[in-house]
Amino acid sequence: MTTNHDPSVPGPIARYEQGIIDRVNDFNDPRQEWRRLFSELLGTFFLVLVAAGGGMMGQAFPGTISRTAAVVAPGLMVMAIILFMGKVSGAHLNPAVSIAFALRRDFPWWRVPGYVVVQLIGATLAALFLHEVINVSAKYGSNFPAHGYSNWAAFWMELILTVGLVSVILGTASGAQNIGILGALGVGGYIALAGLWGSPISGASMNPARTFGPDLVGTTFTGYWVYVAGPIIGAAIAVGIAFVLRGRGGGRSGSGAAQGDIFTETVDPGKS
Repeated sequence: MTTNHDPSVPGPIARYEQGIIDRVNDFNDPRQEWRRLFSELLGTFFLVLVAAGGGMMGQAFPGTISRTAAVVAPGLMVMAIILFMGKVSGAHLNPAVSIAFALRRDFPWWRVPGYVVVQLIGATLAALFLHEVINVSAKYGSNFPAHGYSNWAAFWMELILTVGLVSVILGTASGAQNIGILGALGVGGYIALAGLWGSPISGASMNPARTFGPDLVGTTFTGYWVYVAGPIIGAAIAVGIAFVLRGRGGGRSGSGAAQGDIFTETVDPGKS
């Protein structure tokens, strides 16, 4: 027995398509901004907890934390953070990444200051927590140019490492190359790999917030300009590379990866 379908009632496919549209429109929903800001604060807190915690724990318990473990752990943490909250805020965790997404037109500039502020706060809270619990100076969890190497050597290292990091991030958030949750493996793996070979000279921060928190709590900003200028200029170069490889940004997939796609109702096209 067949029944007449009321054309005024959307079918399952139409409802599914509307759900996709709602996700995109939700990028700019100011009612969701507090969720995204909290997500960035929490994610950056956990990143710096691990990234700075390795050096501080190694200072408190000499010989227990190898350099390999200290540089691989942040990559694993970023992988986990992207998986559990990437859909909420985009899991930038890094002012250089927020700026890169904005330059790529996948993220609105008006949201960049809020993201950067909460990333700095999250990093500072992590450094404060580590200082109180481990009871060593947070400077041991920060990044500094290696002894015998100039600030400029560290700057160039931070710049080129960030070019690679942001290239991986933008590449896995773009069109046909949007590989979903596997992007977490690419980004986390790159952070670990960069740390394994690049950390002896600069610490392989690639993140102004990651270095800011321990520097502020440890009351030392030695060479901090390196960890601002290097990552930001490197991110801008990566945006230029992305343009050469894939053209202009601003597409649906890139915007979804950059901003998160919070939505309150999931529409299943298999259900009427």
